[in-house]
Amino acid sequence: MRESRSQLSQQRRSQHSNLTLGLQLLHIALLRRRWRGTAVTKCGHNDDFVPIASGGDGAFTQYWFVGWDIVLKTIIVAYQGTDLGKIIPIFTDINFVLKPLRSELFPGVSTSLKTHGGFADAHAKSAKAVLAAVKSGIAKYGATEVTLTGHSLGGAIAVISTVHLSINLPTDVNLRTITYSAPRVGNQDFVDFVNSRSVISRVVNKKDPVPTLPGRFMGFAQTEGEIHIVDSGEWKNCPGQDNTNAECSVGYVPNLFVINPSDHVGPFDGVTLGSC
Repeated sequence: MRESRSQLSQQRRSQHSNLTLGLQLLHIALLRRRWRGTAVTKCGHNDDFVPIASGGDGAFTQYWFVGWDIVLKTIIVAYQGTDLGKIIPIFTDINFVLKPLRSELFPGVSTSLKTHGGFADAHAKSAKAVLAAVKSGIAKYGATEVTLTGHSLGGAIAVISTVHLSINLPTDVNLRTITYSAPRVGNQDFVDFVNSRSVISRVVNKKDPVPTLPGRFMGFAQTEGEIHIVDSGEWKNCPGQDNTNAECSVGYVPNLFVINPSDHVGPFDGVTLGSC
C-alpha cells in the first residue's frame, strides 16, 4: 500500500539531505543533448548511474531521461529545464486555462483534478515513453522507489508525471519528487492528489517569480514541501501549501516589483542551472 500521511510527514523532515541528489541529476538533464553515456566533467559524471532510456528534442518535446542509481536504489526520471524567457510565454498562451487531466493517460482520475493546459501538453508528449522506461527499469532492477526531478517547465512536467506514474505503477513503488523553480501546475484538487502520492521537495531560489505563477486568484495552487533559499543563502523550510510567511516564496515575492529574474536559474547550493 502507499505510505500513510504520517509516514510521508516523517520523511519530509529528513529530505533536505536528499536534495543534492536532485541537483546532480537535474544538472545532467539540462544538457542540450540526449544522454549518450559519455563523461560529463563540468556537471559531474556519476559512475553509479545507469541510463535506461532518453528522448525529446529540446524544442517540441523537453529532453528527458530515465535511469537507475545503483547506490540509492531508485529509478530516476528527469526533465529538461527552461530559462525565464521560455516559460513565461507558456503562462500566457491559449492553453493557459485549467483543464481536466487526459482520460487516456489518467484513467479513473476525477475530472475535478485540473492542470495548466500548456503544462499538460508538454507532459503528454513523452508520457507513454517515460512510463514504459520506468516499468522496464522496475522489472530489470526490482526497484521500489522512483525519483522525479526537473527545473522550471521540467519541474511542472515532473509534478504531472508524478500523478501519471502513481496510477500506473504497482502500489508498492514509492515516489519522491524534487523540483526547482517550478510554477504552480494545477488546481487545489490536483495539488492535494499529488501531495498524497509523493514525498515532495520544491526548491525556490530567492526572488524567483515563477513559483508564484500562475496566480492563486486564477484557481492555481502550489504543492507542499517548499524549501526557500533566502538572500543570505540559508535554506528555509516552508511547511504547507503556498506558505505566506515572509521567509517563504509567497511572502518573499509579494508582487512583481520585487522580483529578480536571474534567481530563476540559481544558484542552488552553488550550482547555476544551464551552465553546462
